[in-house]
Order: sequence, then structure tokens, then C-alpha cells
Amino acid sequence: MSAPARDLPRAVSIREVGPRDGFQNEPEILPTADKVELINALARTGIRRLEVTSFVRPDVIPQLADAAEVLALIDVPDDVSLSVLIPNERGLDAALEHRRKIDEINVFLSASQTHNRKNVNRSVEESLAALQVVLVRAREAGLRCEAVISTSFGCPYEGRVGPERVLEIAAALRDAGAQEIGFGDTTGMANPRQVREFFGLAAAALGDGVQLTAHFHNTRGQGLANVLAALQAGVQSFESSFGELGGCPVPAGATGNIATEDLVSMLEQMGIETGVDLPALLACARRVQELLGRPLGSHTLVAGPIDWRG
Repeated sequence: MSAPARDLPRAVSIREVGPRDGFQNEPEILPTADKVELINALARTGIRRLEVTSFVRPDVIPQLADAAEVLALIDVPDDVSLSVLIPNERGLDAALEHRRKIDEINVFLSASQTHNRKNVNRSVEESLAALQVVLVRAREAGLRCEAVISTSFGCPYEGRVGPERVLEIAAALRDAGAQEIGFGDTTGMANPRQVREFFGLAAAALGDGVQLTAHFHNTRGQGLANVLAALQAGVQSFESSFGELGGCPVPAGATGNIATEDLVSMLEQMGIETGVDLPALLACARRVQELLGRPLGSHTLVAGPIDWRG
């Protein structure tokens, strides 16, 4: 395997978000036992960061109504860091009841007013004020904190979102206690040039004390191209979903996250270490495809991994 180019990292960290971001946006509601099976299997693929569920209102997102049961039943290795998505203080209170299982929390808001209102029925300013309280409390509880900013690269309702707006929100979240900021291309509007320029600005604006994470969707087929651009800008942390599960509940047509197996396949071919066992990961993607009973969008799942011995 060839060495990576000098301007690319030698290794990256991948957080698998399928059990939360993926299941949340699929029309089917998987039984709890199936979720537990998949999470336990994913945790044994070499993935070291795993987002497993969210404490949200069951009437709003019934796909995740079994969050407490999932956390109680999963059995993962000690070296796998588990995270849950937290929408508000009530969600944090519920998560803290399972503190022994949880290592990290994620909070979220949108960079654009329209998307934020459609997603959580709040202004950006209202969301930011509430999440600042959540971040302070979570840090006091000893949890690592990530804040994800949706529509960081464009809004389907408002169009272009200026990087200065996104980075202003990111700085406020960092100052409130977020140790990691995830920038989400929520509806697949980013392009590689924009991504490379944005992460250069983000690194300069936010400093070395905060981890920068890229979260791309493959809505328009540009997800992996945007990964390469982020790598070239120095990003070493990515979020993805096995099977290319998920999407965004608003608007219609916002298809899934980049597939974890496609991401791992590309990176490993480039000589960039992920620590993930690709055949084991593909087995998880095949299993969830079987459980859902329909084809998924992952390219590597369809074509299989490249075998250079042939």
C-alpha cells in the first residue's frame, strides 16, 4: 500500500453515526433487539467512536423511542467510546441516568434560521442559548462534548451560508465547552473547493484546542470528493453511516450520509489508516440491508472491496 501524500494525514478518526443518524431518518422502525445486534457488531469492527441513539421525544422521532432500552442492552468493548445526541436539558437529564454507558454527548443546531426553525422550531439564537447550558452541565458531569452545526455549507431554504456566520456559532459553542465542532453538509450542498477553503478558515478561527470534524452527505454524489478536500485542509475526524443510512428529515430528498464502508475503502486505498476491519463493516451493512428489506446506497456494499491480488 502506498504512503499518503505529504499534505494528507496518516490516520483519521471515524465516528459511526448510523445507529442514531441513520435509524432516525429511515422510514422503518427497527426492533430494539436488531439495533442492539447491529451496535454490538459495529463496536467490533475497529470503530472506536459510535453514536448509538438520542433522547428525543418519542412522538417526534418514534424510531428512537427505545433509547433507554438500547443503552441498557448493548455490550461493547471498553475501548469504544459511546455517544448520544442531546436536543435539550431534558434530553441531558435522561442521558445522565445512563452515565455509566455514555462517554460523549453531541448537541446540534443549524447555521440558517429557516432550517433551524423547521428542524427544532426555534431560532438559532434560542437554540444556542439552550445548548450553552447543556454543554456546561455535560462537562461538569465529565462527558466529552461535540457540537454539530447543520447546514454549515449551504441551506436548502436560504441558499449560501457565509462561513463567518458558521464560525461565529462555532466559537460560541467552543466557549461554552464543546471540545469538538462538527460541520454538517446536511443536504449535500457542499463542493470540494468550498470545503477546503472553509476548513482552512475554521482551523485559523477556532485554534488548536478544538477538534474539527466533517460530516458529509452524499445527496448529490459529492460526499467522498468533499472528504478529500477536508483531508487536504488538515481534517482528521469524520462522521459517516454504515450502508449510507439516514439523511435529513427536512427537506424531502436529502439522502443519506456518506457510507462508512465507502469512506474506509477510499482512505485505506490512499494509505490513510482508519483502524477499521472493512470486511467486518461490510457484514454489518449487509445485515442492516437484510433487516430493512431493500437495497442501500453504499457503493462498496454493492461492488465489494478492491482486491489487488486478482
